[in-house]
Amino acid sequence: MTMPRIMGIVNVTPDSFSDGGMFDGTAAAVEHALMLARQGADILDIGGESTRPGAEPVSLAAERERVIPVIETIRSANPEIQISIDTTKSTIARLAVAAGATMVNDVSAGRTDPDMLGTVSELGVPYVVMHMQGTPGTMQSDPRYIDVVAEVRNFLLERVDAAHSLGIGQVYVDVGIGFGKTYEHNLTLLDNLASFNNIGAGQLLGISRKRFIGTMLGINTPADRDPATAELHAKLLPASVSIIRVHNVELVRKRVTSDK
Repeated sequence: MTMPRIMGIVNVTPDSFSDGGMFDGTAAAVEHALMLARQGADILDIGGESTRPGAEPVSLAAERERVIPVIETIRSANPEIQISIDTTKSTIARLAVAAGATMVNDVSAGRTDPDMLGTVSELGVPYVVMHMQGTPGTMQSDPRYIDVVAEVRNFLLERVDAAHSLGIGQVYVDVGIGFGKTYEHNLTLLDNLASFNNIGAGQLLGISRKRFIGTMLGINTPADRDPATAELHAKLLPASVSIIRVHNVELVRKRVTSDK
């Protein structure tokens, strides 16, 4: 059983589904990020554009203004921490790596920006490709699959091959829980996570505070789903995913390491 690396979420946005506005500013975002690092985050994932259901895109200038000063300040304060930039824009990826980011996490898997794969290859950093049916604005409008596991797997295989063909060495895959999936689709994917571990460099899993947990347990407030998030990650350890992306680093780390 592989212990995953923990990626702490830093949303520098006014409208993320669980903590929108809490860290919408450089000082607050940096303070939160450094706290997550002290609590045991192996990677910090910095995002300046919400991908919640129904979210609208933001301009390149707005995203740059949100994330680049945060990355620069984190890197200055902590030279060792791994930093991921959560973006679909190649220009933001390039600026973020110049500022100190060490990974690109792209929910569009290189489909939004045709220059993304070539840019990541040139930058020489690990890359995360995620499956999403539709866009954040449309993804929860009646998502349908014939075989969700096979269709997500085939998509990820194609995107990893596309990334490798342009020279990207390390490509992680994310099944995209909650991104164009029903409650039943999400549970089916979680039951079959091991099916995705032989694609690329490993698997990133993002379930933290997501709506399916609230549906399962009747928990309406996203932050109140943290204990359930931690417990579910502990139960999913046999799937041996490489990276888990979470809001509450301290709680999740304690739970997933408690049985070691």
